[in-house]
Amino acid sequence: MDNQIHTPPTDPSPESQEPTVLDLYKSVTRDRASFINFIRSLWDARRREELDRALANEVAQQYIQEPAPEEPARVSYFPWRSIVALVLALGGQVLLEPQNRQVNIAIALYVLAAGICIWAYLKNEWHLPALPVAWQTSDDLSTRLVPFLLSIGFAAAAFWSFGEGVFTFTNTLLWLLAIAALFYGLWIKVPKVEQDNSPEARRNRILWSVLVICLFAITLFFRLYRTTSVPAEPFSDHAEKILDVYDITQGQYKVFFPRNTGREAFQMYWTLLVAKVFGTGLTFISLKLGTALIGILTIPYVYLLGREYGGKRVGLFALFLFGIAYWPNVISRIGLRFPLYPLFVAPTLFYLLRGLRTHNRNDFLLSGFFLGMGLHGYSPFRMAPILVVVAFGIYALHLRSRENHKQALWWLVIVIVTSLFIFIPLFRYVLSNPEIFGYRAMTRLTSAETALPGPAWQIFLSNLWKGMLMFNWDNGGIWVHSVPGRPALDVVSAALFAIGFILLIARYIRQRDWRDIFLLISIPILLMPSVLSLAFPDENPSLNRTGGAAVVVFVICALALDGFVSSLGAEKKRVIFAYALTGLLFAASAYQNYDLVFHQFDVEFRNGAWNTSEMGKLISEFRDKYGETDTVWIVPFPYWVDTRLPGVWAGIPNRDFALWPEGFAATVNIPGPKLIIYKLEDVETEKALKVLYPNGDFSRYTSSYADKDFMVLRIGQ
Repeated sequence: MDNQIHTPPTDPSPESQEPTVLDLYKSVTRDRASFINFIRSLWDARRREELDRALANEVAQQYIQEPAPEEPARVSYFPWRSIVALVLALGGQVLLEPQNRQVNIAIALYVLAAGICIWAYLKNEWHLPALPVAWQTSDDLSTRLVPFLLSIGFAAAAFWSFGEGVFTFTNTLLWLLAIAALFYGLWIKVPKVEQDNSPEARRNRILWSVLVICLFAITLFFRLYRTTSVPAEPFSDHAEKILDVYDITQGQYKVFFPRNTGREAFQMYWTLLVAKVFGTGLTFISLKLGTALIGILTIPYVYLLGREYGGKRVGLFALFLFGIAYWPNVISRIGLRFPLYPLFVAPTLFYLLRGLRTHNRNDFLLSGFFLGMGLHGYSPFRMAPILVVVAFGIYALHLRSRENHKQALWWLVIVIVTSLFIFIPLFRYVLSNPEIFGYRAMTRLTSAETALPGPAWQIFLSNLWKGMLMFNWDNGGIWVHSVPGRPALDVVSAALFAIGFILLIARYIRQRDWRDIFLLISIPILLMPSVLSLAFPDENPSLNRTGGAAVVVFVICALALDGFVSSLGAEKKRVIFAYALTGLLFAASAYQNYDLVFHQFDVEFRNGAWNTSEMGKLISEFRDKYGETDTVWIVPFPYWVDTRLPGVWAGIPNRDFALWPEGFAATVNIPGPKLIIYKLEDVETEKALKVLYPNGDFSRYTSSYADKDFMVLRIGQ
């Protein structure tokens, strides 16, 4: 099929087209009068409008629609090979579940499933949905010169004024003005696409919207159900976050929070906003609710990315599978920055891929915006700029025209410049404090904290192998954000991912579309923040540092499922069977993910966490009875509770209740009732306190957590 040439509908007003930089240069240097008019236009809006109108007619152009990829016609008979391949993959994955592990049989089933899947592909049974049609247009480099120049000035001023590493009214205003001016200077007007407004089309859109809303509501249940109790207890990182948020309330509007090896600022300000809006205060629930909401905000972009790769049904499947999944659900509940990685990966990739398909410059501006915002979120996102460059590189390798290569380079510059504008506050901090900003990453990548346990290249290859197996085999052993030793995906999603991965390779070999190979390559790149933990290889894989890959993984799952549904045919009976089977797979996936999050993860976490909430309850009761907490202490003990966390539960986020042994004697001279909490096994502390307080009330607190009892000393009560 030949390329189709189209002329997009234009706005009747001349302002609908913008002049290029070259056009502008030629116009204003034509003669002395033209140059004077241009200078006047810099402050005269009416003259600037006349200038734009005079140049507008020179920029109208056509675009060429590339031919749609030709998928082989699907067979008319029942696709038994596809059914067998899926069943074998599901069976193999069941045998990789920790409680049923029979590795040799599972591998054999997966090998058979892969072979039959390829057979089904060659026999035109199981194909991935066709990629959306791309457009060939030429970006004319049009710009609104004055706003663009102003954006550079504002950006330079903002960069200079962020030298103290804090947000002020002045530097924040300059920063926002720079971003607004940049967008206004580079944003182009795009003709609106006319929709089919026939009654049937409107009805179909309404029905589809209802379906999307219903499935989205199910994902909301999975993300918000039992937020207050799963996970049950905070740990030391939460104490650090609460203190960072507390600093903001004390007027310390930091760009980067150096406490606890350094943290980007986004979560701190977001948590404070959540605490104010929902009235939850500086508490563990504010942290958890904030990150749960971040996890929810990711879901729509997973839908859009799926739709960009295979249509709205792929988007719907991706939305549901991602929304109910154990992996993104758990990292969204912890109350730490983990879900910020997928949150910003999803829109960055969506706008980037759509921009490269449609050649719409606005998408590159938006991709750059989210790329820059992500750098304020969670440190693993620092791999995203590399991913963007790789995307442009793969795209360029598949281009034939030199003009298209130049255009791609221009778009890459737009993404980079936009992201740098968003990154300005933190960029200024990085240049002033590079050792603080990069400390955490360097302790994992190099021997800055501990010597590498072996040759770096060997550790890297081993980590990469483990990372690529995490989806179907082992997601690591970190109990605070995973169920140790199990796959990152449920049985249904893992089987679909394996098949989808194979089908993407097969389709790329046949069609050579850069989008397929990019989707595959993006996975190891997004795993790198975990893989590059060379100094601490036991931390790899980890669900938190690989969270960005979840966005791509579930899109691949959705592509495979959509292809399977289509393989069953369009006859009424087969359609009913296809959707009944899809519903069954969804139900099985939802059931397992529910169990993983609200039972297995909950139990694992409670077994590993310390019961600081019960100590906080004792502190609150003491305050209610005596009106103060200055005479309440907790004696630290190795690998026991963080002595700041009970205060968080009691609404005292800025106090460490630690009482070290050298301070025991000083408590005797403090009048009034006292309360001292110490570990059950801390015999030395008990001996010392009995000498100081022979008449004290020593009692054992019976915890609701197994093996988490502790001792309480009450004096003068």
